[in-house]
Amino acid sequence: MRIVGKIPLAVAMGLLTAPAAQAGEGSWISGNWYLTLGATGLVAPNFEGGKKYMFSAQPIISLGKVGPEARFTSRNDNISLALIDDGSVRAGLTGKFIFSRDSKDELKGLDPVRWGGEVGGFFEFYPLDWVRARAELRHGIRAHNGFVADIAADAFYDITPTMRISGGPRVSFASSNYFDAYYGVNAKEAVASGLSEYHPGGGLKSTGLGGAITWKVTEPMTASVFTEYSRLMGPAADSSLVKERGDRNQWTFGVSTTYRFNFTM
Repeated sequence: MRIVGKIPLAVAMGLLTAPAAQAGEGSWISGNWYLTLGATGLVAPNFEGGKKYMFSAQPIISLGKVGPEARFTSRNDNISLALIDDGSVRAGLTGKFIFSRDSKDELKGLDPVRWGGEVGGFFEFYPLDWVRARAELRHGIRAHNGFVADIAADAFYDITPTMRISGGPRVSFASSNYFDAYYGVNAKEAVASGLSEYHPGGGLKSTGLGGAITWKVTEPMTASVFTEYSRLMGPAADSSLVKERGDRNQWTFGVSTTYRFNFTM
Protein backbone atom coordinates (compact mmCIF):
# COMPACT_ATOMS: atom_id res chain seq x y z
CA MET A 1 0.00 0.00 0.00
CA ARG A 2 1.26 3.49 -0.76
CA ILE A 3 0.31 6.63 1.15
CA VAL A 4 -0.13 9.79 -0.89
CA GLY A 5 -0.77 13.09 0.88
CA LYS A 6 -1.94 16.51 -0.22
CA ILE A 7 -1.43 19.66 1.88
CA PRO A 8 -1.70 23.38 1.22
CA LEU A 9 2.00 24.20 1.32
CA ALA A 10 1.85 27.94 0.70
CA VAL A 11 -1.25 28.35 2.84
CA ALA A 12 0.15 26.39 5.76
CA MET A 13 3.45 28.25 5.70
CA GLY A 14 1.71 31.60 5.57
CA LEU A 15 -0.53 30.81 8.51
CA LEU A 16 2.24 29.35 10.62
CA THR A 17 4.55 32.32 10.11
CA ALA A 18 1.94 35.06 10.52
CA PRO A 19 2.80 37.33 13.45
CA ALA A 20 0.62 36.90 16.46
CA ALA A 21 -0.30 40.57 16.32
CA GLN A 22 -2.07 40.00 13.03
CA ALA A 23 -4.54 37.71 14.72
CA GLY A 24 -6.07 40.65 16.58
CA GLU A 25 -9.59 41.85 16.17
CA GLY A 26 -10.29 43.35 12.76
CA SER A 27 -7.51 41.49 10.94
CA TRP A 28 -8.15 39.14 8.04
CA ILE A 29 -7.13 36.13 10.17
CA SER A 30 -9.60 36.87 12.96
CA GLY A 31 -13.06 35.37 12.68
CA ASN A 32 -14.71 31.98 12.25
CA TRP A 33 -12.75 29.23 10.50
CA TYR A 34 -13.27 25.59 9.56
CA LEU A 35 -10.92 22.62 9.29
CA THR A 36 -12.03 19.54 7.36
CA LEU A 37 -10.15 16.30 7.93
CA GLY A 38 -10.71 12.95 6.30
CA ALA A 39 -9.30 10.06 4.34
CA THR A 40 -9.69 8.45 0.94
CA GLY A 41 -9.04 4.84 0.01
CA LEU A 42 -8.71 4.17 -3.71
CA VAL A 43 -7.62 1.72 -6.37
CA ALA A 44 -5.62 3.42 -9.13
CA PRO A 45 -2.64 2.79 -11.47
CA ASN A 46 0.62 2.12 -9.64
CA PHE A 47 2.14 5.17 -11.35
CA GLU A 48 0.89 7.93 -13.62
CA GLY A 49 0.47 6.21 -16.99
CA GLY A 50 0.82 2.70 -15.54
CA LYS A 51 -1.29 -0.32 -16.41
CA LYS A 52 -1.09 -2.19 -13.10
CA TYR A 53 -3.43 -1.20 -10.27
CA MET A 54 -2.85 -0.96 -6.55
CA PHE A 55 -4.56 0.28 -3.40
CA SER A 56 -3.51 3.62 -1.94
CA ALA A 57 -4.70 6.06 0.71
CA GLN A 58 -4.86 9.84 0.75
CA PRO A 59 -5.54 12.20 3.66
CA ILE A 60 -8.04 15.01 3.08
CA ILE A 61 -7.25 18.40 4.62
CA SER A 62 -9.12 21.63 3.95
CA LEU A 63 -8.82 24.95 5.80
CA GLY A 64 -10.77 28.14 5.26
CA LYS A 65 -12.80 30.99 6.73
CA VAL A 66 -16.46 30.36 7.35
CA GLY A 67 -18.55 32.21 4.79
CA PRO A 68 -21.45 31.32 2.54
CA GLU A 69 -21.73 27.52 2.50
CA ALA A 70 -20.17 26.05 -0.65
CA ARG A 71 -22.86 24.61 -2.88
CA PHE A 72 -20.53 21.90 -4.15
CA THR A 73 -17.11 20.42 -3.40
CA SER A 74 -15.24 17.61 -5.16
CA ARG A 75 -12.58 15.15 -4.07
CA ASN A 76 -10.60 16.38 -7.07
CA ASP A 77 -10.26 19.83 -5.51
CA ASN A 78 -6.76 20.26 -4.20
CA ILE A 79 -6.44 21.82 -0.78
CA SER A 80 -7.51 25.44 -0.99
CA LEU A 81 -7.77 28.64 1.00
CA ALA A 82 -10.37 31.00 -0.46
CA LEU A 83 -9.43 34.68 -0.39
CA ILE A 84 -12.62 35.61 -2.28
CA ASP A 85 -15.86 33.81 -1.40
CA ASP A 86 -19.35 35.21 -1.93
CA GLY A 87 -21.13 31.88 -2.37
CA SER A 88 -21.23 32.00 -6.16
CA VAL A 89 -17.56 32.80 -6.89
CA ARG A 90 -14.53 31.53 -4.99
CA ALA A 91 -10.86 32.19 -5.68
CA GLY A 92 -7.65 31.87 -3.72
CA LEU A 93 -4.60 29.70 -3.03
CA THR A 94 -4.22 26.00 -3.63
CA GLY A 95 -1.48 23.43 -3.30
CA LYS A 96 -0.59 19.81 -2.81
CA PHE A 97 2.27 17.67 -1.58
CA ILE A 98 3.76 15.07 -3.95
CA PHE A 99 5.55 11.98 -2.73
CA SER A 100 8.49 10.56 -4.62
CA ARG A 101 8.22 8.05 -7.45
CA ASP A 102 10.66 5.16 -7.06
CA SER A 103 12.62 3.63 -9.93
CA LYS A 104 11.47 0.04 -9.66
CA ASP A 105 9.46 -2.52 -11.60
CA GLU A 106 8.32 -0.90 -14.88
CA LEU A 107 10.19 2.28 -13.90
CA LYS A 108 13.55 0.57 -13.37
CA GLY A 109 16.32 2.52 -15.06
CA LEU A 110 14.44 5.83 -15.01
CA ASP A 111 15.53 8.66 -12.76
CA PRO A 112 13.31 8.79 -9.64
CA VAL A 113 10.94 11.71 -9.17
CA ARG A 114 11.76 13.48 -5.92
CA TRP A 115 9.14 14.36 -3.34
CA GLY A 116 7.93 17.95 -3.49
CA GLY A 117 4.77 19.89 -4.08
CA GLU A 118 2.75 22.20 -6.29
CA VAL A 119 1.43 25.62 -5.31
CA GLY A 120 -0.76 28.07 -7.18
CA GLY A 121 -4.26 29.45 -7.38
CA PHE A 122 -7.81 28.37 -8.11
CA PHE A 123 -11.01 29.94 -9.42
CA GLU A 124 -14.52 28.48 -9.39
CA PHE A 125 -18.01 29.69 -10.26
CA TYR A 126 -21.53 28.45 -10.99
CA PRO A 127 -22.73 29.01 -14.58
CA LEU A 128 -25.98 27.34 -13.50
CA ASP A 129 -27.45 26.70 -10.06
CA TRP A 130 -26.65 22.99 -10.45
CA VAL A 131 -23.26 23.21 -12.21
CA ARG A 132 -19.88 24.21 -10.78
CA ALA A 133 -16.80 24.94 -12.91
CA ARG A 134 -13.34 25.05 -11.34
CA ALA A 135 -9.82 25.70 -12.64
CA GLU A 136 -6.48 25.33 -10.87
CA LEU A 137 -3.03 26.45 -12.02
CA ARG A 138 -0.08 25.15 -10.01
CA HIS A 139 3.72 25.28 -10.29
CA GLY A 140 5.92 22.42 -9.17
CA ILE A 141 8.45 22.64 -6.36
CA ARG A 142 11.32 20.14 -6.23
CA ALA A 143 9.38 17.19 -7.72
CA HIS A 144 9.25 19.00 -11.06
CA ASN A 145 9.72 22.53 -12.33
CA GLY A 146 6.68 22.78 -14.57
CA PHE A 147 3.12 24.06 -14.59
CA VAL A 148 -0.05 21.98 -14.31
CA ALA A 149 -3.56 23.26 -15.10
CA ASP A 150 -6.69 21.27 -14.17
CA ILE A 151 -10.17 22.25 -15.35
CA ALA A 152 -13.38 20.47 -14.30
CA ALA A 153 -17.13 20.98 -14.47
CA ASP A 154 -19.57 19.06 -12.27
CA ALA A 155 -23.35 18.86 -12.43
CA PHE A 156 -24.92 17.90 -9.10
CA TYR A 157 -28.38 16.86 -7.93
CA ASP A 158 -29.75 16.11 -4.47
CA ILE A 159 -31.72 12.86 -4.62
CA THR A 160 -32.67 13.30 -0.96
CA PRO A 161 -31.73 15.93 1.64
CA THR A 162 -28.75 13.74 2.62
CA MET A 163 -27.73 12.12 -0.70
CA ARG A 164 -26.20 13.83 -3.74
CA ILE A 165 -25.04 12.55 -7.12
CA SER A 166 -22.53 14.51 -9.20
CA GLY A 167 -20.28 14.17 -12.21
CA GLY A 168 -18.80 15.83 -15.24
CA PRO A 169 -15.82 16.27 -17.58
CA ARG A 170 -12.18 16.93 -16.66
CA VAL A 171 -9.23 18.16 -18.69
CA SER A 172 -5.59 18.72 -17.71
CA PHE A 173 -2.65 20.53 -19.32
CA ALA A 174 1.02 20.61 -18.38
CA SER A 175 4.28 22.21 -19.45
CA SER A 176 7.30 20.43 -20.92
CA ASN A 177 9.16 20.42 -17.58
CA TYR A 178 6.32 18.48 -15.97
CA PHE A 179 6.14 15.96 -18.81
CA ASP A 180 9.91 15.55 -18.79
CA ALA A 181 9.86 14.59 -15.09
CA TYR A 182 7.08 12.00 -15.40
CA TYR A 183 7.15 10.86 -19.03
CA GLY A 184 10.55 11.80 -20.49
CA VAL A 185 13.29 9.25 -21.24
CA ASN A 186 16.76 10.66 -21.91
CA ALA A 187 19.59 8.77 -23.60
CA LYS A 188 21.03 7.46 -20.32
CA GLU A 189 17.62 6.32 -19.08
CA ALA A 190 16.89 4.66 -22.43
CA VAL A 191 20.01 2.49 -22.10
CA ALA A 192 19.30 1.63 -18.44
CA SER A 193 15.56 0.96 -18.84
CA GLY A 194 15.27 -0.45 -22.34
CA LEU A 195 12.67 2.17 -23.24
CA SER A 196 12.88 4.27 -26.37
CA GLU A 197 14.35 7.73 -25.90
CA TYR A 198 11.66 10.40 -25.61
CA HIS A 199 11.80 14.18 -25.11
CA PRO A 200 8.30 15.61 -24.59
CA GLY A 201 7.01 19.12 -25.15
CA GLY A 202 4.08 20.75 -23.34
CA GLY A 203 0.36 20.61 -24.04
CA LEU A 204 -2.78 18.63 -23.32
CA LYS A 205 -2.22 15.97 -20.65
CA SER A 206 -5.55 14.15 -20.32
CA THR A 207 -9.30 14.30 -20.76
CA GLY A 208 -11.87 12.34 -18.82
CA LEU A 209 -15.01 12.01 -16.75
CA GLY A 210 -15.72 11.56 -13.08
CA GLY A 211 -18.70 10.92 -10.84
CA ALA A 212 -19.59 10.47 -7.18
CA ILE A 213 -22.39 9.69 -4.74
CA THR A 214 -22.10 11.61 -1.47
CA TRP A 215 -23.98 11.12 1.79
CA LYS A 216 -24.29 13.62 4.63
CA VAL A 217 -23.96 11.20 7.55
CA THR A 218 -24.33 13.97 10.12
CA GLU A 219 -24.12 17.76 9.84
CA PRO A 220 -20.29 17.82 10.04
CA MET A 221 -19.61 14.35 8.54
CA THR A 222 -19.84 13.13 4.93
CA ALA A 223 -19.00 9.91 3.07
CA SER A 224 -18.79 9.18 -0.65
CA VAL A 225 -18.04 6.61 -3.33
CA PHE A 226 -16.52 7.75 -6.61
CA THR A 227 -14.98 6.73 -9.90
CA GLU A 228 -12.80 8.63 -12.37
CA TYR A 229 -11.68 7.86 -15.91
CA SER A 230 -8.99 9.76 -17.79
CA ARG A 231 -7.37 9.15 -21.15
CA LEU A 232 -3.82 10.34 -21.52
CA MET A 233 -3.32 12.70 -24.45
CA GLY A 234 -0.55 14.62 -26.20
CA PRO A 235 2.96 14.30 -24.75
CA ALA A 236 1.79 11.83 -22.09
CA ALA A 237 0.18 9.45 -24.61
CA ASP A 238 3.21 9.68 -26.93
CA SER A 239 5.68 8.74 -24.18
CA SER A 240 7.57 5.49 -24.68
CA LEU A 241 6.85 4.71 -21.01
CA VAL A 242 3.11 4.67 -21.74
CA LYS A 243 3.33 3.07 -25.19
CA GLU A 244 5.72 0.29 -24.21
CA ARG A 245 4.88 -0.38 -20.54
CA GLY A 246 1.76 1.56 -19.63
CA ASP A 247 -1.78 2.36 -20.69
CA ARG A 248 -3.44 5.55 -21.93
CA ASN A 249 -6.64 4.59 -20.10
CA GLN A 250 -6.48 5.43 -16.39
CA TRP A 251 -9.24 4.39 -13.97
CA THR A 252 -9.69 5.27 -10.31
CA PHE A 253 -12.25 3.81 -7.86
CA GLY A 254 -12.59 4.76 -4.22
CA VAL A 255 -14.41 5.75 -1.05
CA SER A 256 -13.84 8.70 1.27
CA THR A 257 -15.08 10.27 4.47
CA THR A 258 -14.61 13.72 6.01
CA TYR A 259 -15.37 15.53 9.26
CA ARG A 260 -15.57 19.31 9.63
CA PHE A 261 -14.44 21.24 12.71
CA ASN A 262 -15.40 24.88 13.30
CA PHE A 263 -13.26 27.23 15.41
CA THR A 264 -12.63 30.93 16.01
CA MET A 265 -9.38 32.90 15.83
